[in-house]
Amino acid sequence: MTHHTPIIAASAQPAEATANTLPATRHDGWTAERQADFLRELGATHCVSRAAKAVGMSRQSAYALRARLKGEPFDRAWTAALLCGVDSLASVALERALNGVEVPHYYKGELVGTSRRYDERLTVALLAMRDRFRGEEPFASHPFSGYEPDEFGSLVKRVETGPQTWDEE
Repeated sequence: MTHHTPIIAASAQPAEATANTLPATRHDGWTAERQADFLRELGATHCVSRAAKAVGMSRQSAYALRARLKGEPFDRAWTAALLCGVDSLASVALERALNGVEVPHYYKGELVGTSRRYDERLTVALLAMRDRFRGEEPFASHPFSGYEPDEFGSLVKRVETGPQTWDEE
């Protein structure tokens, strides 16, 4: 004889379980906590594959989730995480432009000296591309308009504790 667990209707669940909380498990494995952990790791590493692996998910499922939630808090936080990476990269490029890169010079296998190579083209290119990562600006009445595109921490918190879509607010 097979034992079946009864299915409880959503209306029969306690009010506190249905009010402003996300389900503990999802069919795709991307819980709110896992999404927030992924975003934090993405903000730290700027690498989707490493961030997905860190939370036990695949790179492909992360991109699928982002595509499904296009324009929603998860997608906006993803963009903010990458913007943090571009800011770091732009900072390093600016330092290279200002201080140059040390180039070693060898003669018959021995280091005989160094020189500095300066190349501002990288800095100019990165700074010109920075705004491309911000995404489009929402209407003033849209809930996202309360967040700056690079407000990574507050967006991750919104993904972790708030509803999955802006419409559910």
